[in-house]
Amino acid sequence: MTDGPHRRRDSAAAGDFETGPLVGDRFFRHIVLGMRNGVLVVTRDRRLAMMNEVAYRILDITPGDADIGRPYADVLASQPDMIRILTAAFDLAHLPNRAELRLKPSGKVIGYTLSQIMDDEGGSEGAAVFFKDLTLVEQMEERERLRDRLASLGEMAATIAHEVKNPLAGIEVMAGLLRRRVADIPDAQALLNDIIGEAKTANAIVLEVLEFVRPIRLQVEQTSMAQVLHDAVTMAERKVDRGGVEVTMNIEPQLPLIKADPHQLGQLFSNLLINSLEALDGRGLIGLTAAVGRAYEEPAAGSDERAPGATLVVEVADDGPGVSPEAVERIFNPFFSTKPQGSGLGLAIVRKIVDAHDGHIDVETAPGQGTRFRVTLPVNSGEEWLR
Repeated sequence: MTDGPHRRRDSAAAGDFETGPLVGDRFFRHIVLGMRNGVLVVTRDRRLAMMNEVAYRILDITPGDADIGRPYADVLASQPDMIRILTAAFDLAHLPNRAELRLKPSGKVIGYTLSQIMDDEGGSEGAAVFFKDLTLVEQMEERERLRDRLASLGEMAATIAHEVKNPLAGIEVMAGLLRRRVADIPDAQALLNDIIGEAKTANAIVLEVLEFVRPIRLQVEQTSMAQVLHDAVTMAERKVDRGGVEVTMNIEPQLPLIKADPHQLGQLFSNLLINSLEALDGRGLIGLTAAVGRAYEEPAAGSDERAPGATLVVEVADDGPGVSPEAVERIFNPFFSTKPQGSGLGLAIVRKIVDAHDGHIDVETAPGQGTRFRVTLPVNSGEEWLR
């Protein structure tokens, strides 16, 4: 008959994990709960066996005292994609390793590894999924891809804009001279006024193209977001007739100063306001809100880790006609516009300024339900925020 110690040695030789007398179940449980990755463990009978704090946070689920032992489909009811992954663990011959998934409806991107938990006889006791929030990484990669595309596009656009700008200026000057010579011919005056007006419009588009392709060099200083928003309203009203549109502002008291370029931020928010004013066409409501937010970060296992970086969240919302889902996917693309006379560069410039500040912008809209732009900016510099 084989005694206990010999049995442990034989097991270790067979490849089993041997814990020894120094650690117990609580030790390993604390390891799992302290991980910076999300850990979710379920049993063969579809019940939740373990879920750490990071998993709750990534999945946007509020922890419950009675979660352990409940059917995992109930605990994860708001995350059908995660339920599908765990269910597949007991049916697939080859489980995914280092796969990626975009969660709905949050839009978060996670990277995950799925594995089965086997008993001593080689039977399946349960499944475990280890996952990490890759949303910030995904955004940074998309930002780099966008910058590469814009660099190529910018070189071409800058060349064309410079070539077009001088002839346009010549057309405007010559039409002005001709208009003075035919001052007594009303029909000619009307035609020349149209020519000058169209030349000015074309020249404004050229200047906007040049502004778009010009690299942004931030002049960073301690900036008051409240002041930026007030200035943005003034700038927007100089360019677009406000008409009967009501603009309301709800700025959280004592917002912290932000390390940013106030002039670039002024352009950012004035462009968003102009977009809303043009969509409303003189009737409706625009709401501006600004408040302190928090940048998501997984809880650290050690006490020396940095706390999540503070952010400011600014929203520009209108009750206008909204935008179709097809248009939303292209709304920040250069030269895409839903307006007949639009250049398609206003929102592209907005995205460029947000990226320069290491921020994030998203949009919520639907036909007939208005449009809401949400801009999230780090209070400190981007390097400090992402460090």
